[in-house]
Amino acid sequence: MTMEEELFRRTKMDVNKIIEYGFKKDKSSYKYSKNIMDNSFRVDIEINNAGIIKGKVYDLAFGEEYTNFRVEGTIGSFASRVKEEFENILKDIKDNCFIKEDFIYEQSNRIAKAIKDKYGDEPEFEWEKFPGYATFKNQDSKKWYGIIMNLDKNKLDKKAKGEIEIINIKLEPGEIEGLLKLDGFYPAYHMNKKSWISIILDDTSTDELILSLIEKSHAFTTVTNKYCVKNEWIIPANPKYFDIEKALKENKTIMWKQSTDIKIGDIVYIYVAEPYSAIMYKFKVKEVNMPYDYQDENIKIQRAMKITLITRYEKDKLSFKKLNDLGIRAIRGPRYVPLALKEYINKM
Repeated sequence: MTMEEELFRRTKMDVNKIIEYGFKKDKSSYKYSKNIMDNSFRVDIEINNAGIIKGKVYDLAFGEEYTNFRVEGTIGSFASRVKEEFENILKDIKDNCFIKEDFIYEQSNRIAKAIKDKYGDEPEFEWEKFPGYATFKNQDSKKWYGIIMNLDKNKLDKKAKGEIEIINIKLEPGEIEGLLKLDGFYPAYHMNKKSWISIILDDTSTDELILSLIEKSHAFTTVTNKYCVKNEWIIPANPKYFDIEKALKENKTIMWKQSTDIKIGDIVYIYVAEPYSAIMYKFKVKEVNMPYDYQDENIKIQRAMKITLITRYEKDKLSFKKLNDLGIRAIRGPRYVPLALKEYINKM
């Protein structure tokens, strides 16, 4: 691995910032030069459109490229000075023109962002020995439903090599068998191969497919024991993006985004975010898994359900403070109704 590859791992180029820094656009790349060592050497840096950075050092006295500073184990104060100057330029470019990323692959970072948006879960880097490994945990049960790892591809395929990133997720054994026939899917690395599967995050598989499988893995971690009501859900809604009251004036049965394994007959409580921060509606699910192609800058819907209004609640009846008193610390995505909340609602 080159100095550039090592230093710029897990970063993303900011085009506006590299232009501000002094890079010049040249066809399919951006170029920057700076003299060092009392103008005896020139450093040329080139970044392609994919953000891959390469540098060269030229000895201006001899008019040729100087490479001694790259030789492994080279001893000598002169080569060390050139190396230090070169690295300082790279570090300054990194600090001023690149954004830190958690993962190497773009798809890995997109998937991590989608997980955060849907479940509110940040990647947790738990092992000093494996700094690229990150787990995703259900914050209610503290159980893993995914782990991103960087490793050599020969760990999955003896005929291949090179660093890759994968995500391990948990699925039903019958589903794993079918997925292993697809490109980019492998028997789980370092985990139970009957229950887990590894997916390479190099865009071989679509984000939509991977996220739909993560949803199933997440379902294994949902608390469904005696402390929860299995067929009743709390689902958050942002009034900025959807006017529920306006929709209900036209019809008591409305379409709603379906982002988990809700079934016909389930009960759905809609938690309306700020400025209300309260459960304000109770619905019954009439239809599920309905194709629904909708997207704007704020929301994307590919699957919907029909829900029928049962009850409205005043905003002070089931406020977030009351929910917090009943053990609910956050509502970032669909979750089961805790038994304590169900008993409170019954008393109401």
